[in-house]
This record gives sequence, C-alpha cells and structure tokens, in this order.
Amino acid sequence: MKKIFLADHAGYCFGVKRAMKLAWDELENRENKNIFALGPLIHNKQAVEKYEEKGLITINDIEDIDSKNVNPKEVIIRSHGVAKEVYDQANEKKLEIVDTTCPFVKKIHELAKESYEKGKKIILIGDKNHPEVIGINGWCDNKAIIVKELKELFDIELDYSVEYVVVSQTTMNEREFDVIIDYLKDKNINMVVNNTICSATKVRQQSAREISNKVDLMIVIGGKHSSNTQKLVSICKESVDTIAIETKADLIDFDLGKYDTIGVTAGASTPDWIIEETIEYIENGVI
Repeated sequence: MKKIFLADHAGYCFGVKRAMKLAWDELENRENKNIFALGPLIHNKQAVEKYEEKGLITINDIEDIDSKNVNPKEVIIRSHGVAKEVYDQANEKKLEIVDTTCPFVKKIHELAKESYEKGKKIILIGDKNHPEVIGINGWCDNKAIIVKELKELFDIELDYSVEYVVVSQTTMNEREFDVIIDYLKDKNINMVVNNTICSATKVRQQSAREISNKVDLMIVIGGKHSSNTQKLVSICKESVDTIAIETKADLIDFDLGKYDTIGVTAGASTPDWIIEETIEYIENGVI
C-alpha cells in the first residue's frame, strides 16, 4: 500500500479564502446586480468556473464594463490587488467596489505609496507580468525597479544619492529573495529592506521542502498560471521527481505504480475538494 504524505500547509491561504468568501457572499445576495471580477478571482480555473456558473462575469479591463447598462453594477477587486488608477476608473464609472485584496498585499500598496511620495525609489522583487506586481507598481506611479532574478540587476545602474525601499511579491521564493538582498547589501546602497513574502507562503514552501526530502514522488496541485504553485514545483524538484497537476484527471496517464511514497502539496489557490479528490485517486486509482 502506498504511503501518502499531505503537506501541513496546502490549499487556500487566508487571503484567498477571505476573497472567495466575500465574492460568494456578493453572488448569493446580488438580486438584479451585474457582478464583475476584474481578472480571474484566483489562478484556479475549476474554482473560477463555479463562481461564473453562479453568475460572476470575469473581465480583463474595467473599460469592458458598459456604463450605459441601467442595472446596478459591482466590480470585485481580486486578492492580487490592483493599481490605484483602477480604483479611480471604477469610481468614475460609479461602480460599487468589493475589494477582496489580500490584507498582506494591501500593506505593500501602502508602503510603496508612502515611500514613493517621500521621494524614495522602490525596488520590487517579483515577476513583472504577475497581477500582484503590476498592482503594487501602480501605487508608486509605475516607477518601481522590478527584478525577479539576480541577473536582472546586473544591468541596472543604482543611484547612491537616493534611498531605496525594497519590497517583494508575497509569493516570492525566500531563497531567491535572500540572494538578491545579499547582492544589494554588497553594493552598499542606502536602502531599507521589507521582506513582504507572506508568512503563509514561507511555511507552505518549507512544508513542501520537508516532505519532498522523504518521498519518492511529489505531486503539486494548482493552476498552471499560479505563481506560488510554480514556486512549489521548483522547490520540490530540487529534491525529488515532481509533477504538477491541476486536477486528478492529469494523473490518468501517469504511472504511479513505481512509487511507494508520494507527497502531496497544493498552491494557495487550490480548493480543498480538488486536493481531496486527488488523494482519493492516488489511493484507489478511480476517476
């Protein structure tokens, strides 16, 4: 019989759980409102589909909302957060705003805004294409220096006459963050470092790392576009064979028979029901 180890910290984090509940409550009580989500609520296709079946309308841009429509309209700001200009646009359109931005992300917005207004330069460690990073940058007039890997700093000329404030995407890999900070410290620039990696991200990564050291295979469950999920995949691959899946259906053609011990972890946007179904499949091999 296979031994299955589920990470202590897997699945919805506090911020995602909060956002999903707020959004669901709005859908439950929407009456004749049109409720829009600015971008997918979370990076999990299966979870988002359930909300769209309930009536949620996912859009990519605030301009996609027709202001001529007479029905009351509501826009949900997802947990990743958005730039300040998005709030301004929503207010101009007289949209009701349901702000589900993760409180940890909201604090980074405030830090970036206050620091920038004081004349400091922002160094933002993260993926420039990720919605969370785009949102944070929008609170410092889109002037942040954004780097995801150390090598990206090599071509950047640092200014020794200003003070830098360093913040990070909440799902950044802790080790990669530390490498970049060590490099900046060696440059002797005037800077204040804020490790804004979410505590849930830290313990999730550590839990995945611990389990991957004692199993033959790691299965990481999460959306293909989920940043924190892909970081878990990278961490697990450092130690053991690792496969990334969205649902149990992705395991159908994979031979689990040669593995005696299997570890399972999941990204912060993965619902419990997907984790449970995956474990049941591993145990029974039934879709």
